[in-house]
Amino acid sequence: MKATVKGRYEVDKSSVFATVAVNAGDLKLKASMADATFVHGPSLNGLGLSVEKPGSFIIDYNVPKKDVRFQFMNSVRVFDKTVNLTYTHARADNRVGIDGSVAFDPANKVSVSYALGSGNCKVKYVYTHGVLRRTVLEPCYDVSKNSWDFAVTRKFEGGDSLRATYQMSSKNLGLEWNRESKINGSFKISTSFNLAEQKKVPKIIAESTWNYEM
Repeated sequence: MKATVKGRYEVDKSSVFATVAVNAGDLKLKASMADATFVHGPSLNGLGLSVEKPGSFIIDYNVPKKDVRFQFMNSVRVFDKTVNLTYTHARADNRVGIDGSVAFDPANKVSVSYALGSGNCKVKYVYTHGVLRRTVLEPCYDVSKNSWDFAVTRKFEGGDSLRATYQMSSKNLGLEWNRESKINGSFKISTSFNLAEQKKVPKIIAESTWNYEM
């Protein structure tokens, strides 16, 4: 059994999120809880259940909303390349999405995500640079908005990474520092601000994650 606890801290609020996962043969059973589940006594608020078969399917059930989300994964061979496909259906919102990705080599990967009905489509190219693949460039084109998003990630020895993002449509610039540790869990600090606003006040978020074997 594995448990994960994540804390999220903002200037005006904080929250806690926890998950418990149990392996049952080829399946993984998981329960997720938010602080709203316990803040006013035990309740169904923020409670979610899921069943996963890695590489095949995930079924998520949002208990308070009584909403079911199905996700099915598969892969096919096209011109000697493996194309990974994911089909997602959220029943309550009636949202259907199809995602596909193909890696041409260890350094180059292209992915496409399309939302049926809305026409939202994004095409992302991922390039990892260097022998150790520590620099990652991710330009993404949003077809429906006719705009680009950019992300650059630099990984360092020891588990630290620095990531910068920019969304052209909203003019949001974000910076994120992340530290991964097998002993102390992970810690992330992110900040973002809108370049279009006259008063550029950064939004700062800190997150801590701890993993436990039970």
